[in-house]
Amino acid sequence: MSVLQSSGNGKITVPDLLQRKSQAADSPSNFQKITCLTAYDYPTARLLDEAGVDLILVGDSLGMVVLGHESTLAVTVDEMLHHTRAVRRGTRRALLVADMPYGSYHTDMADSLNNAMRFVKEAGAEAVKVEGGERRLELISRLTEAEIPVMGHVGLTPQSVNALGGYRVQGKTADTAERLIRDARAVEAAGAFAVVLEAVPRELAAQITRELRIPTIGIGAGPDCDGQILVVHDLLGLTFNHTPKFARQYANIGEIISNAVRQYCSDVGNGGFPSDAESYHAPQMAKGRKTIFIAS
Repeated sequence: MSVLQSSGNGKITVPDLLQRKSQAADSPSNFQKITCLTAYDYPTARLLDEAGVDLILVGDSLGMVVLGHESTLAVTVDEMLHHTRAVRRGTRRALLVADMPYGSYHTDMADSLNNAMRFVKEAGAEAVKVEGGERRLELISRLTEAEIPVMGHVGLTPQSVNALGGYRVQGKTADTAERLIRDARAVEAAGAFAVVLEAVPRELAAQITRELRIPTIGIGAGPDCDGQILVVHDLLGLTFNHTPKFARQYANIGEIISNAVRQYCSDVGNGGFPSDAESYHAPQMAKGRKTIFIAS
């Protein structure tokens, strides 16, 4: 379990994460890395929160692992708000971050600000996450000016899957690596409190982590980032498609669910469920009495 130092009431806040990054520079041997996972519903959020996760992200990965889409692009603001509200109810300690879905911050600045405010005001998010580096500098700056904490996201940005030509490792050449370094610096300069590094070489992620004063959260970026995040369905074995190389499966909940449902179907089919102990009884109808219950 993470032992991230939190505010006095035990709640993890944005300043707590920034303080941890500062402490990491002063005493790296004592640094406890930041733990992050996705959640999309109340029970999962509550379990993650009670287990000690530092940051819970309501990711637009919702579209793929919950709603069955082939990418994140179809997810709407209303869907994200709905699921963020559910996660909010199950989250007490962890910092709650909501992904802004594709199209919610790509056009008019006023609409982008309004959409971000909806996540805070209507859904209870404590921060929002946006994808992109230098091209998001103005947006991140405007959001932070509006008192909305922002988490950046560079490297493989799933909302750009069509422009990138698929889900591919980014920053493998000198030119693309330099571009990612500029992106990460821009995100920090604009006021983001942290940045996700997705699907980038370990060496590049380590360099960015050393250079930035804000926490780096890796997903497929090696072990040298300040923290790690995974899609909870990958961690629990609840996926039906290809699992990324970087996703370690800690349990096979999918198999447990399938076995439980098969056993249930068998028990119902052969009359083994429900048992007498799992049934309610009317004492006045015991021993063959034919009492008729009439609603008053």
